[in-house]
Amino acid sequence: MINQKFNIKQFVIVTLIVSIWVNISEVFRYFLFVMPRVKSFFENKSGVAEMDVSIFSIWGLWDTLLTAVLVLVFWFYARSFGNNIKAVLVSGTFVWLSVFVIFWVANANMGLSTWSILLITLPLSLFEMIVGAWLSSKLYSINRWSM
Repeated sequence: MINQKFNIKQFVIVTLIVSIWVNISEVFRYFLFVMPRVKSFFENKSGVAEMDVSIFSIWGLWDTLLTAVLVLVFWFYARSFGNNIKAVLVSGTFVWLSVFVIFWVANANMGLSTWSILLITLPLSLFEMIVGAWLSSKLYSINRWSM
C-alpha cells in the first residue's frame, strides 16, 4: 500500500536503490549500442561520445534525476490508482515518452543521430523505465515504511 502522505526519507531511499538499476542500464546501453553508432555517425569529428570523469559525474546526476522523476511519477500514480502492474506500466511508459522519446526523436530530427538508432535505444530505454517502475513498486510495498 502506498502512503497517502509523501515520505521524503522513503522517496530518497527508493530513488537511490532504483538509480543503481538505471545507472547500470544507461551505461550498458550507451557503451554497447549508442557510443559506437554515434562515433560512426560523426566519424570526421574528434572528441564525440568520449567519456571522462566529469562526463560520468554529470551522467550520474542525470540518471539520479531521471530516477527521481520515475519514482515520483510512480508514487503519484500508485497513490491514486493502487500499487499494481498498471501503475508500473503507466508510470514507466509516461516517463519514457516524456524523456527518451522526446530526446531521441529531437536528436534524429536535428541531424545529431540517425533515425535507425531509435530502433535500439527506445525499446531498451522503455525496458529500463518499466523495470525501474517495477522496482519502485516492490520497494514501496515494504511494510516497514508504512506509517
